[in-house]
Amino acid sequence: MEDRILLIDKPAGISSFGVVAKIRGKMRAEFGHKIKVGHTGTLDPFATGLLIILTGKMTKKSNDFLKLDKVYEATMRLGYISTTGDPEGEITKNGDFVPDFEMVQAETQKFVGKITQIPPKFSAIKIDGKRAYKLAREGKDFEIPAREVTIYSLEILDYTYPNLTIRCHVSSGTYIRTLAEDFGRALGTGAYLTALRRIEIGKYSIKNALKLFDEKASD
Repeated sequence: MEDRILLIDKPAGISSFGVVAKIRGKMRAEFGHKIKVGHTGTLDPFATGLLIILTGKMTKKSNDFLKLDKVYEATMRLGYISTTGDPEGEITKNGDFVPDFEMVQAETQKFVGKITQIPPKFSAIKIDGKRAYKLAREGKDFEIPAREVTIYSLEILDYTYPNLTIRCHVSSGTYIRTLAEDFGRALGTGAYLTALRRIEIGKYSIKNALKLFDEKASD
């Protein structure tokens, strides 16, 4: 069947577009002609986890998936900052303050509820018709408008300084890289994201996702 909803467990090291390209190629080989394929919400190349892929006529329903809530597991490194908010940027040390668990726990709860974020400049948001990450790579000066998002829950899974691992249930449009940076700023340590895994999108779970058929290949 050409019209499908595919749940893919994206590996690290490949872009969401790279996953789409691989599936498009596989389906073309299977059916003998080109089939429309698209994703319903990008994951950064370093991130892993649930990616919903639509094929054929199902691509017309992409808007039904875009506004769904999401659940992530994320690890941030305290005491350091990154120019991109993730491992791909330039990393610098940001002091020696080591907060205890009680302080970290108290600070996480301040982020639960409606919060305002300024999305990262290294993101796929369009500014005057051009992707923000392309403008950032070109060294252009630009501003991204703040947006209101909702953090439904934020749970600490492990804290062994400098690494803090959390699980968060968030509204669509929430940037976990920005959440990590804002949290580090509020804590007084600085922080950037070292690992990110999306485990749920609405009712769809990573438990039902398929591994990408060739995880070693990249785009």
